[in-house]
Amino acid sequence: MHADAFFHRPDYAAEMARQMLRPTALQVQARSGVFLSGIRRLGKTTFLRHDLIPALEAMGSLVVYVDLWADRSKNPSSLVHEAVRTTLDQLVTPGSGLLGRLKSLGLGVPGLSFSFQLDSVGKPDGAALAQVFTELVDKVKTDVVLIVDEVQQALGTEEGNHLLFGLKAARDAVNTRPRTPGYLLFLGTGSHKSLVADMATRRSQPFAGAMSAPYVPLGEDFIAWKRAQLEQLPGIKLPSSEVMWQGFIALGQRPEDLQSALSQLQVRSEEPDVAFPIICATLAAAAADVELAPLDSLGALAVAIFNRIAEGDEGGASRLFSADALESYTEQIGMAIDTPQVQNMLDRLITADLIHRQSHGVYAVADPFVRQTWLRRKGMQIEKIAK
Repeated sequence: MHADAFFHRPDYAAEMARQMLRPTALQVQARSGVFLSGIRRLGKTTFLRHDLIPALEAMGSLVVYVDLWADRSKNPSSLVHEAVRTTLDQLVTPGSGLLGRLKSLGLGVPGLSFSFQLDSVGKPDGAALAQVFTELVDKVKTDVVLIVDEVQQALGTEEGNHLLFGLKAARDAVNTRPRTPGYLLFLGTGSHKSLVADMATRRSQPFAGAMSAPYVPLGEDFIAWKRAQLEQLPGIKLPSSEVMWQGFIALGQRPEDLQSALSQLQVRSEEPDVAFPIICATLAAAAADVELAPLDSLGALAVAIFNRIAEGDEGGASRLFSADALESYTEQIGMAIDTPQVQNMLDRLITADLIHRQSHGVYAVADPFVRQTWLRRKGMQIEKIAK
C-alpha cells in the first residue's frame, strides 16, 4: 500500500513510547501496565500498527501484538498464546526478519534457543507465561512490549481471567528482578471505556494500579492531510476546512464516517458547505441509532437513568441514587424504584457500553457524540410539545 494511505501521528507515538520505555520518576506507573481506551472506529488499531509499534521498535524494544477481535471464534487466551509462540518461533529461526532486526541492535547470534518446547506454550503441561517472558527478556536483553488490542474481550470468562493473572505474574517475575536486562511492558487497548479503565483501577483486577489513559482522537491536522490528499483528484467537491472539521466533530471524529460523508457529498447538487453538514448530521444520527438500540430493550428505567446521565455535566453525572433521583424515576415509570434497582440497571448499561464509570458514583455516556445526538433529539421533542 502507498505510504500516504495512512495518516501518521509520529509525535503522539513517540511520546507514548517514551513514557513506556523511558519513564520519568513520575511515570514509572507505566511499568505496571498501560490501558488505553477510546470509542469504536476512532483509528486506535491503525495508530497501534502504523505508528506506535514502529516507534517502540525504533527505541529498541521487541513488540508482540495481538488483536482479540482478529478471530472472534477463538478465545482470547488462545490468541495471545499464538502470538507469543509466533514471536518465539521467529527468534529461533536463523534468517528471520525479526531476528535480523534484533541483530542490528547488537544481538550477534544466529538464533536463540529456549529451555521449553515452543509448541507447548499455552498448553496445560507447557511453560507458564512467567517462565516464557523471563527467558525471552534474558535472551534478547531488551524490553519486551505485549500489546493486546480490545483487551476487554479477556474479561468475563475463566480462561480470560487466568490469562490476565498469568500476564500479571509474568510482569512481576521480570520487572521485580534487581538487574533485569529489560522490562516486560503491557499495553491493553479497548473500545469499552468502563471495562478498560476498571482493569487498571479496580482492586479485584490483576493489573490494578496500572496507568489508564484516553486515546486522543484525530485532530485538525488530520483534516488538513485529508484535504491535501483529496485536492489532487480532478473535479472533487470539498467543503471548506472549517465546515469539514465541524462535520468531523459531528461524526465523533471517526475517519471512516468522514470518508462516507465525503463520498456522499460528490453526488449532491447543493453547495458543499451547505450539503456537508446535513450529510454529517444524518450519518451521525444513523450511527447513534445503532449505538442506542440496546437502550430500548433495557426498558423504561434504563431510559430514565440514561437521560439523567446525558443531561448531567459533560464530565459525568452523580447523585443517581439520591432521593430526588429515585422520586424522578418513580414518577417517569409509574412504579416505585429503589436503590438496588438503579444499581442493577447501571451495571447493565455499562455492560451494554452505553455508559461508563468515571469515578466512584460518577457516570457518563460512553460515546460523547451519542450524548449530543440524544440531547439534540430531546430538545426537538420539547420544541414540538411547546408548539
